[in-house]
Amino acid sequence: MRRFSSTLVLAGIVGAAVLLAAIPARAEVSSETQYVFNTFSFLVHGFLVMWMGAGFAMLESGLVRTKNTATICLKNVALYSVAGLLYYVIGYNLMYSNVGNWIGDLTFFYNTSEAELALLNADTVTPELIAPVVENGYSVMSDWFFQMVFVATAASIVSGTVAERIKVWPFLLFVVVLTAIIYPVQGAWTWGGGWLSKLGFSDFAGSTIVHSVGGWAALTGAIILGARRGKYGPGGRVTPLPGANLPLATLGTFILWFGWFGFNGGSQLALGSALDAAAIAIVYVNTNLAAAAGLLAAMALTQVLYKKIDLTMTLNGAIAGLVSITAGPDLQNHALAIVIGAIGGAIVVIAVPLLDRLRIDDVVGAISAHLFAGIWGTLAVAIFGGGDLVVQIIGIAAIGGFVVVTSSILWLIIKHTVGLRVNEEDEEMGLDKAELGMEAYPEFGHGSQTI
Repeated sequence: MRRFSSTLVLAGIVGAAVLLAAIPARAEVSSETQYVFNTFSFLVHGFLVMWMGAGFAMLESGLVRTKNTATICLKNVALYSVAGLLYYVIGYNLMYSNVGNWIGDLTFFYNTSEAELALLNADTVTPELIAPVVENGYSVMSDWFFQMVFVATAASIVSGTVAERIKVWPFLLFVVVLTAIIYPVQGAWTWGGGWLSKLGFSDFAGSTIVHSVGGWAALTGAIILGARRGKYGPGGRVTPLPGANLPLATLGTFILWFGWFGFNGGSQLALGSALDAAAIAIVYVNTNLAAAAGLLAAMALTQVLYKKIDLTMTLNGAIAGLVSITAGPDLQNHALAIVIGAIGGAIVVIAVPLLDRLRIDDVVGAISAHLFAGIWGTLAVAIFGGGDLVVQIIGIAAIGGFVVVTSSILWLIIKHTVGLRVNEEDEEMGLDKAELGMEAYPEFGHGSQTI
């Protein structure tokens, strides 16, 4: 009896194995489930990137002097608002709608699709209503939201560089044109499917498309605006004007680091399959490794060069590591992410004093961390086998040239019309009192604060 039972059990196992072998080994989710997960990815990664706005605000608030803190906070919340509105009104269409080689549709407003509106307003949900919605792969406005927070990041980069001497309204006027036209046009060449995309230019999450664009705009602004009063003297003298709150700057760096997982991870642009989930995990790990390597490289190099560790350069080293890996965070060899991030951190330590020698006053080190590291990260894609080096150089040069020319023209127009810079008396007093009529730390009393 026992032998007979064992025989039945064995036969059952063999039969089940044969049956399972006959069934295709697939566990795909439905189109609607993919739609839900992809939309979820855009929205969640998008609000992580939005949180980077708080990181920029805190980093910059910590690296400016107390008399300019409230102004830098205002500029960061205002530029995010400007970016959101202008990218809705015109920017997204220029960047993504029916792009040929150069530019998308010059039309206003970008709204939910007719298929989604029909589904939302239907009395009864039917498969016929669901089908055209899920065919798109994700909610139309979830993609808009994810793309919008990227353009706000580019504008935030400019804010820190030109801090402590630029008027608020002229700065926001520059942000209007940057987010409505300059950023979307070069974005159309690349992520919009334009000529650089067709050429094979590769930039996974925006080392060039976002960070170098912000860096080039910041560089032209710093040159045209001029240095802060007292920053540079005769004979190449550089006077340090240290930030007032390094704990706040450190908090800002941690927030940026956290938000960067959304920045890079969300750029997979899907979460509807096991492949996408595995790819996002790789991106997260590489992002973290590069940031850590960038920070430690900057920390070690400042110790070697200056015999002391420089906290501000260390913080920017982490940011440079993040910027560097952003063009190619999908590397399957994680050790390469460490190399890329470490070189980015070293670039910051070299670039900051170089800019000072050129008398280019970058208050928070954004040009070094975003422009120079962004260029390096874009080249690293080709160096480590993810693209064509010549094409990457063409992309860097084309986008850089476009942003430099358009930004310079815009800065100069603003300078010679409404004016860019506060007068010497207001700069001495601080932009908080001069521009806002208030102080971030009124109980300390900064009436006697000098440069």
